[in-house]
Amino acid sequence: MKKIGFLSFGFWMNQGSLVKTAKDSYLQSVELAVEAEKIGIDGAYFRVHHFANQIGSPFPLLAAIGAQTSKIEIGTGLIDMRYENPFYMAENAGLTDIMTQNRVQLGVGRGSPEQVLDGWKHFGYDFSEEDVKEIARERTLKFLDLLDGKPFAEPNPQPMFPQEQQLLRIEPYSEGLRQRIWWGAGSQQTAIWAAEHGMNLQSSTLVNYESNEPFHIQQAKQLRAYKEAWKKAGHDFEPRTLVTRSILPIVNDLDKQILGDAEAQDSIGYLAYHKNPTIFGRTFAGTPDKIVNELKDDEAIKEADTVLVTVPNTLGVDYNIHLLDTIMKEVAPDLNWK
Repeated sequence: MKKIGFLSFGFWMNQGSLVKTAKDSYLQSVELAVEAEKIGIDGAYFRVHHFANQIGSPFPLLAAIGAQTSKIEIGTGLIDMRYENPFYMAENAGLTDIMTQNRVQLGVGRGSPEQVLDGWKHFGYDFSEEDVKEIARERTLKFLDLLDGKPFAEPNPQPMFPQEQQLLRIEPYSEGLRQRIWWGAGSQQTAIWAAEHGMNLQSSTLVNYESNEPFHIQQAKQLRAYKEAWKKAGHDFEPRTLVTRSILPIVNDLDKQILGDAEAQDSIGYLAYHKNPTIFGRTFAGTPDKIVNELKDDEAIKEADTVLVTVPNTLGVDYNIHLLDTIMKEVAPDLNWK
């Protein structure tokens, strides 16, 4: 059994899209999560990009989804820690988790190349690209420390409101949220680092090209390295592992028209500022039977307890629910995901 979620980037564009504005994107994201819960989808996850026509401010969105749903996990995949203040983020995360009745699954990481040069500088952080690699990790560790809820701040001896004279913590504190933080790893090394620091693991449709093997084999090795490192670290809870896939079942003429030219091979390329190549996972498109047969051989999916399906959100809520419903009814059962 696996949990099945969707991952949306929340694109909007004026031409050739049913999502034309930011308002459309955010409101349709809520609607998609509501309808996905009705068909048994376990998680609604959203990618975060700044300076782009995509989801960029996740906490209000997650809280809005929580207000209209009751079971579905609500998460990110992922928040770019180069832009974040860990203290303010801990407040937002704690409140959002309380408002959603402890359903937040928060993916964090270094992030990918952005739409502007050194975008974090506009958020008040004057660091170089090289500096910010480690700063993203440092901020993540501080964020984790704050979520532990340990008092650390010296109280004002003359506060505005009466309080006991003892160290204070970030409020609101949401118990259990610390165990629902995920690190987005691109390599075996970063997966091991995530395990050592007690985070769950997210692995996307791209990873560092670390061997000549297919994408799913390299990703599976990443997940196995993570699990081994977790055992050695001796944490007191069981971790979760997640992989993302592009799965596009074709069951009618409209599907053939929209999805018929989907890429069916892994590809290798370079991301900005990356010295080493990256391998991108293939798209699984075709009849449900064809997709099932291909996914049966996916080693990384076998290692993961959660699968996120990337959705073409610009095609609108109805079409994306059609795709997800087809996966739930005609793909997931034959793979023993459900």
